[in-house]
Amino acid sequence: MAHAKEVPTFGFMYYVKAAFAGGLCCSVTHGAVVPVDVVKTLIQLYPDVYNKGMVDAAQKKLAADGLKGLTTGLGATAVGYFVQGWFKFGGVEFFKVNIAQRLGERKAWEQRTNIYLASAAMAEFIADLFLCPLEAVRIRSVADPTFPKGLGPGFAKMLSAEGVLGFYAGLGPILFKQIPYTMAKFAVQGKASEAMYRSSNTAPETSSKSYNVSISLASGVIAGIVAAIISHPADTLLSKINNKGAGGDGSTVSRLINIAKQEGPMKLLTTGLAARCVMIGTLTAGQFGIFDTVMGIVGAKKFHFHDPDHH
Repeated sequence: MAHAKEVPTFGFMYYVKAAFAGGLCCSVTHGAVVPVDVVKTLIQLYPDVYNKGMVDAAQKKLAADGLKGLTTGLGATAVGYFVQGWFKFGGVEFFKVNIAQRLGERKAWEQRTNIYLASAAMAEFIADLFLCPLEAVRIRSVADPTFPKGLGPGFAKMLSAEGVLGFYAGLGPILFKQIPYTMAKFAVQGKASEAMYRSSNTAPETSSKSYNVSISLASGVIAGIVAAIISHPADTLLSKINNKGAGGDGSTVSRLINIAKQEGPMKLLTTGLAARCVMIGTLTAGQFGIFDTVMGIVGAKKFHFHDPDHH
């Protein structure tokens, strides 16, 4: 928790810098794993065809559509996750700092996990309102060979065919996927990094930038795998509901229930899970590593909770 004289450090520009660093880290990492995400989505959508693991699925997609097939949706992903990362990381910092300052140093330290969870939930909800349309276009471009591959043409076609509400058909699953995922990601990363600093008898304020980034990477892997497992069933539903005609013609809720019944609990929990753990573990480590690096480059001293008994 910052002392009173340090409060200006967490003014408006601090949140802008955090939002920029968050947008960059999410855009770069999600863009880099697009081929893995394409393969994961195909395994979830067409398990009868892509049923021999990630490598075989990637080979089949390459043989059918070439390298371009594995980068389907890259534009929507890069733009969508920059916007989402801007609100997610910027929002988490905003809510985390402001809640901590209202509670005071001791209460903030005692309630730090709850602060992480609440901040992540609020920030992610806002971020998902911006992400949902871009994610709908990305999934449709992967699932439907006749759908435009560019972001602009994809948006135009979806808007003319389904209207604005068509972009938000997957909002429920996105919220069910992303909010628990983000809550787990930030809370587990916070706990894991804290344990790593404690076990090495170091602290982020007194460690080198490179050491802090290495802690962010290591704790990010742990956080990513936990978050991937927690949010996987909703991720499968999201992939399915954006596939045209899935779950019948009723409301979004009835379609989701139909899809869940068709798949069954085991398929929802396990289909594409290995691919997603690899993707999210790598991606989350990269996000926290890039976020801390960019925050250092733009001159923002990152907020950390402090134990008032161990200054």
